[in-house]
Amino acid sequence: MKKRVAILISGRGSNMTALIEAASAEDYPAEIALVVSNRPDAAGLHRASLEAIPTAVIDHTQFGEREAFEQALDRKLGEYRIDLVCLAGFMRLLTPWFVERWSGHMLNIHPSLLPQFTGLDTHRRALAAGVKRHGATVHFVVPEMDAGPIVLQGSVAVLENDTEETLAARVLELEHQIYPRALRAVAQGLTKV
Repeated sequence: MKKRVAILISGRGSNMTALIEAASAEDYPAEIALVVSNRPDAAGLHRASLEAIPTAVIDHTQFGEREAFEQALDRKLGEYRIDLVCLAGFMRLLTPWFVERWSGHMLNIHPSLLPQFTGLDTHRRALAAGVKRHGATVHFVVPEMDAGPIVLQGSVAVLENDTEETLAARVLELEHQIYPRALRAVAQGLTKV
């Protein structure tokens, strides 16, 4: 039985697209059952609807408290009988209540080789630090930002003439490769917290 996956997005959803494409393979152990955005204008919603994937908007600006937003999100995930949640450019920090509720069932992709460069501006910081390799990490989500158990990492060489933009483009391409592989492993029960 395939695991039912919800993808949470805030924007264009390029990692969402990579997951949708991977899940279209007959032997893939997960199906994308829902795409949720906290922003009504997220371009990824249109892409998901083109694939006939149910979408929902839960606009965080309509809630007075963060936890009220997350309770609405949790209800929507329950409504669709979701097994696993994938954050894909979802630009909201989640409270410990939500993270613990989905502990071991929620993945995130981060554009660095964690534990290096948690948070934002990872490519700029990697270039400033003079690292030779940079990359991406898929990890389980825990209450501390970008600190959960690592499922899979991939890296690229940092080139002498790299800019933030060129490095970001290569890392994004890498993200599109490793996120589907990581979700496969988790859906098959090959890795868990």
